[in-house]
Amino acid sequence: MKSHLFVYAALAFLSTVASAQDVRVFVTSKAGDRLTEKARLRFENKQPSAAGATFTIEPGKRLQQIDGFGASFLEAGMICVNSLAAADQERLFEAIFDPAKGAGFSAMKTVQAGTDFMSAGPWYTYDDTPGDTGMQHFSIARDLAPNGLIPYIKRARKYGSFRLQAPMDYPPDWMLVDLNKNQDVNPKFFDALALYQVRYLQEYAKQGIEIDYLDPFNEPGIYTKIPYAKIAVYVRDHLGPKLEKSGLKTRIQLTDFNNREAFLKAVDETMGDAAFRKYVASLAYHAYGFNNFDNVKRIHERYPGLPVWMTEVCHAYYTDTKRGQPLPRYDYEDGHFWGTQIFNDLDSGAAAWIYWNLIVDETGGPWLVSPIHGNPEDNGQQPLVVVDRKQKKVTYLPGFYYLAHFSKFVRPGSWLLTATGRTDGIRVLAFASADGETVAEVLNSRTEESIVSLQIGGRTLRVPLAPLSITTCTWRQPR
Repeated sequence: MKSHLFVYAALAFLSTVASAQDVRVFVTSKAGDRLTEKARLRFENKQPSAAGATFTIEPGKRLQQIDGFGASFLEAGMICVNSLAAADQERLFEAIFDPAKGAGFSAMKTVQAGTDFMSAGPWYTYDDTPGDTGMQHFSIARDLAPNGLIPYIKRARKYGSFRLQAPMDYPPDWMLVDLNKNQDVNPKFFDALALYQVRYLQEYAKQGIEIDYLDPFNEPGIYTKIPYAKIAVYVRDHLGPKLEKSGLKTRIQLTDFNNREAFLKAVDETMGDAAFRKYVASLAYHAYGFNNFDNVKRIHERYPGLPVWMTEVCHAYYTDTKRGQPLPRYDYEDGHFWGTQIFNDLDSGAAAWIYWNLIVDETGGPWLVSPIHGNPEDNGQQPLVVVDRKQKKVTYLPGFYYLAHFSKFVRPGSWLLTATGRTDGIRVLAFASADGETVAEVLNSRTEESIVSLQIGGRTLRVPLAPLSITTCTWRQPR
């Protein structure tokens, strides 16, 4: 219960908006602040001093529009939620999804059937009847179960709104060339797979859940072993036309590649086909490898009309977590690592940023085991929120708070602004919201207190920075 009270103290902000002279300030820091509101600041009618870091925000120079921030709906998370008392469950949903009282997550991943944390039962798809090309046995029954994705999404929607994107690890096994030797999709089943994916969208729509973006394949080559050029054929000649005829509003997103290198390669190999490209409404990549940010920038500049989403990342077996090191981690530096990654991706052109596991338990699970589908034993991972199912305790990890600084204050429809300046260990991203506010996110990676000067419209705001912290400043444009 204490952790619930703590997150409420951190997230229960006043609903009033700062005046034209006042700047509201919120801080998460290694010293213990968690989205803590500080004393308001004011702009000064003077140039910044020579001492300290200075960044100039240019409201007239907009970059990409922001679609949202969040994490993933998976059965593992709902299993954890359902282990709590009813009142604690509601507090948890409010803390994550309510934009006024909580973090206001606004872009979420769901999945098409089996993956490693769809752990309420064995591996499954929506039609495991071999040869059922007409989808006579298609069923989303598992997703409707108490630990399923549909109750999870509906309960979250009681507290906030968010866009949904949905990738697929594997089609039904009978659509593969050979489950054991060649896990590519057999082209003779392309029509059946397109029907399968459209049926998924239709059945979710019947439940009141509209999927904004359908990703045909999750990490192709890692899971379904389908070449990039073959994905283009499938979308161009099968999925795209069938989705178009369905009348659904869902758009196609190309398509959760496992790192930025694969992202660049796949886009290069597919987007030259104009007949395919007309069906692509957004581009997506995963952030594993934690490098090659320039690849995202290249794609964003090449296709400025297509939003670029970062749609999955977690610790798992990467970053500074070594195999065998227990997960989840509770150290503050883990959150600051993710804050740095968010800055890097947005700076490169990303319009959305989605973490992998939203919620797991004290073991980093529960997880599904299906080695043939790439889901191993001992697969504990790092979430944003830990629900200790034994002690009935909820812990919001530092990564949750770093992401909440963006999801709460940088709402969908905001624009990233040009912010110039360079100082070792300090970074600034600035945004213009749809309702006229300016938001500045300041990342201090230094281990000592610092001062940053934000210059905008001939005025200067001096912002104190705690060691190893993120600071959000929000204001109406000074007149």
